[in-house]
Amino acid sequence: MLMRFDPFRELDRLTHQLWGQPPGDGHPITMPMDAYRRNGQFVIDFDLPGVDPGSIDLTVEKNVLTVTGQRTWQPGDEEQVVVSERPQGRFSRQLFLGEGLDTDSIAACYDHGVLTVTIPVAEEAKSRKVAIANGGQAQAITTGPAAQ
Repeated sequence: MLMRFDPFRELDRLTHQLWGQPPGDGHPITMPMDAYRRNGQFVIDFDLPGVDPGSIDLTVEKNVLTVTGQRTWQPGDEEQVVVSERPQGRFSRQLFLGEGLDTDSIAACYDHGVLTVTIPVAEEAKSRKVAIANGGQAQAITTGPAAQ
């Protein structure tokens, strides 16, 4: 059997009771994430353990990416809750995307509680190598992909 007394949790519970909010309501549900660039793509990993994939929505409007989802759990009639620390309910997170991303080609995958969103970097935003003319006369400068 799990037994634990946390005075700060009890203080938090009492504060919520005074303000008329049950614990968990009013607190934003955290959605930890990692963001990085890989091979000409911008990748974002969101931790969403225990979230039904059908409740996850991913939208892009202009340069704002919004992820919403819902985590629910209701104890059965035969279950007596001893500790309930995992946040429940609807949650959302917004990210402002840079202008150099191709938001028309976003891909997403949910696997083992992680939502991975992949956004290609737009061609015009990718770094490229610029050829330099040799000599005193101006010449046309061509550009091509930068060496990786």
